[in-house]
Amino acid sequence: MAVIEGETMGAATWQVRASACELLSLSLRYPDDALVRIVVSGEWADAAREIWGALGIALPADWAVGAEEAELHALRAEATRLFVGAPQAVCSPYEGFWRANDDGVQPLMFVNPHSMAVERFCKECGLGQAKGSPNEPLDHIATEFELLQYLASVEAGIVELRPGGPSASDFPGGGAGAAYGRFEADHLRTFAPRFADRLEAEARVPYYRAVAQLLSAYLQ
Repeated sequence: MAVIEGETMGAATWQVRASACELLSLSLRYPDDALVRIVVSGEWADAAREIWGALGIALPADWAVGAEEAELHALRAEATRLFVGAPQAVCSPYEGFWRANDDGVQPLMFVNPHSMAVERFCKECGLGQAKGSPNEPLDHIATEFELLQYLASVEAGIVELRPGGPSASDFPGGGAGAAYGRFEADHLRTFAPRFADRLEAEARVPYYRAVAQLLSAYLQ
């Protein structure tokens, strides 16, 4: 999906884009009962086809075949193997891990410059770690899509700005749509295409292969 500045896109397109980011964020979080229910029912795949279709992206006819056979224990075991791992995840979901490797340095949670840059970007948009939430770096790919969902929703006019936070004109780039484009280019696209390729290659269950293909389609 090409990066398009906010002023050249209508509210309806931004709303669809927000829906795509919401679905990707949900899909890449640690699985729970709610996710399994919508995957097994076929609602997850139906929503993806509808949203991606609205973005002009046709998913293959055999996309997500077998994903509806998901089972919570199996998905959690696979998510742990892929995204947590011991001593190292098969497919790290953190931007800082990928970019530290690019820089030839040891990846460090929280304190690497790329993770810190994501945290600063979130703060400039009036967002941060929610109280009571797990103390997780904000450069997790699901959290990055959560940020993009928020920015697209603000640009679409379907959510209000966070109380006490900066105005949209103070966001990086001078607006929610511009901030979306800047974050996608400077952060998400620096590692997400490689993450998607590795996820598809390493996944042992149909659901995660389908998620990888969905992400790749979004990034094209």
